[in-house]
Amino acid sequence: MNDIGIFFALAGGILSFFSPCVFPLLPAYITHLTGGKIEDSKLLVNRTTLYLRSIGFIIGFSIIFVALGASASFIGQILSEYRVLIMQIAGLLIIIFGLQMAGLLKFKVLMKEKRIQSEQKSKNIFSSILLGMAFATGWSPCVGLALSSILLLASSSDTLSQGVFLLGAYSLGMAIPFLIISIVISYSLKTIRTINKYLAKLAVVNGMIMVGLGFLVLSGQMQKISAWLSAFSLFDL
Repeated sequence: MNDIGIFFALAGGILSFFSPCVFPLLPAYITHLTGGKIEDSKLLVNRTTLYLRSIGFIIGFSIIFVALGASASFIGQILSEYRVLIMQIAGLLIIIFGLQMAGLLKFKVLMKEKRIQSEQKSKNIFSSILLGMAFATGWSPCVGLALSSILLLASSSDTLSQGVFLLGAYSLGMAIPFLIISIVISYSLKTIRTINKYLAKLAVVNGMIMVGLGFLVLSGQMQKISAWLSAFSLFDL
C-alpha cells in the first residue's frame, strides 16, 4: 500500500489545507502564531519569527497526526485476522466521507465542528509546537473527513510503519502549502483572496479523490496496484 497510499495521503493533506473551513482562517492563525498584524493588505511580522514559528506549528500538528496514524495502524495490527472486513468497512466509510466533502451528501453528524481555542499567543517555537498540537486536535469538520479517511487507510495497512508514513505524508501535504502561503501573505493578502474563489471547487476535487481511494480500498485493488508498483520498481533496479 505504500506507494499509492502515500500519494493519496499527500494529496489529501494538500487539499485539506485548501478546504473552505481552514484556508480562509489562515491570516488569523498566522497573526495569532507570530504576534504580527494585518496592515496595508499584508502581514507585518519579522520574517525570522514567521519562519521559526511556522516550522514549530508544523512540527506540532505533525506530532499529533503521526501519533494518530501509529495508533490506527496498531489497532489494525491487533485485528489483523479481520483485515479484509476492516478494509471493506474502511473503503465504504472513505467513500461516504468523500461524498460528504464533495457536498453530495449532507449528514449532519459529519458536519459537527470541534475547535480548541488558545487565547494565549505564541511566544517562541516551543509554544508554537503546542499551538500546532492544539490546532490538530481541534480540527475542523471538512479536514476531519479527509484525515479520518487517511486514518482508516492506516488502520488497514500491513505494518505499523506504513501507518506512520501515511500520516507523515498527510502532514507534509499540509506543511508545504502552509509554509509557502505564510511567507506569501507577509508580502500581500491578494493571494488569499484569489484562492478563496476556488475553494468550493477544490473541496469537490478533494472529495472525489477520497471517493476514488475508497473504491480502491473497498475492492481490494489498492493492494494489487501497490504490489504491481513494487514489482515494477524492482524490475527497474
